Amino acid sequence: MPTTTIRVTGGLLALAAVVAVGGCANRGGTSEDAADYPSKDITLVVPYQAGGASDLAARTLASQMEDTLGQSIIVENRTGGAGSVGLQHLAGRPADGYTIGYLPVETVMLGFQGYEVDPASYDLIGQMVSVPATVAVPTDSPYETLDDLVKAAEENPGSITVSNSGAGSIWEAATDDLGESTGTEFQPVPFDGGAPAVTAAIGGQVDAVIAGISETSPAQADGRLRVLAIFDDQPSESLPDVQTAAEQGVDVVIGGWGGIGAPQGLPEEVKASLEEAFAAAAGSEEFTTIITDSGNIPVNVPAAEYAEFVESETDRFEQLLSDGS
Repeated sequence: MPTTTIRVTGGLLALAAVVAVGGCANRGGTSEDAADYPSKDITLVVPYQAGGASDLAARTLASQMEDTLGQSIIVENRTGGAGSVGLQHLAGRPADGYTIGYLPVETVMLGFQGYEVDPASYDLIGQMVSVPATVAVPTDSPYETLDDLVKAAEENPGSITVSNSGAGSIWEAATDDLGESTGTEFQPVPFDGGAPAVTAAIGGQVDAVIAGISETSPAQADGRLRVLAIFDDQPSESLPDVQTAAEQGVDVVIGGWGGIGAPQGLPEEVKASLEEAFAAAAGSEEFTTIITDSGNIPVNVPAAEYAEFVESETDRFEQLLSDGS
């Protein structure tokens, strides 16, 4: 089976996401409400547990958006189903701007895997982060290199367990991609988010973990994990001694991305306020520094470009995930 190379970083950022379609009944606020927006706290839904890459990006952005909006943004973690629980909750909230959410790459993947998640259910505000994938093992693991891990899987296909952030997640897709590109098979083990997946690897519950670089690099820094490879086209300053998979002869480039959205049907005044606050937050020095230091890639993609990007990503994952492809 030919290698599938999934690229989700800077080059595609010029592309952007699903243009909002017709509104849902009883969803939006009144024009008077929109004119006063925001007049109370805002909730930001993160579809993963606290402590992971998505949570870090969302909380950092929220703290910066508060400065522009003049209201508190309360982060609410709603986990389950590779992000589907939180995404479905977000889609069902009133389109008044008082519930927004973190939209990960799984937003365009889950609908092709049996989940009721449709990117057209959201008004898109902007994209703020790109997340390279990594593979890591416990520090006492016998696997010193990516080649060691692959050889172990070749000797006993399906016996090497690899934790990820959930069935249907981008990190499960990365696990499958690693197996396909090396002609072997790994056993994905799903958790409700990257943080618990990493914790499982640290505790030796699995042989390895595939997760975002911001979730594995701190654990390598304090000696709890050993990162074997970065699935990006270039090394990371966060892991200066770790080679890319390609440098080790494995042709896999894959990663995630994240942005902010709201239930489809926002009043124009509310959407404009959120877009203004997003742009200021994603372009702030504090956000850029925190995301860069975590190993992820900060971006500041406005709504229109983000819409085109999500549309292109939806088409791509439909080809990759539908009909058993």
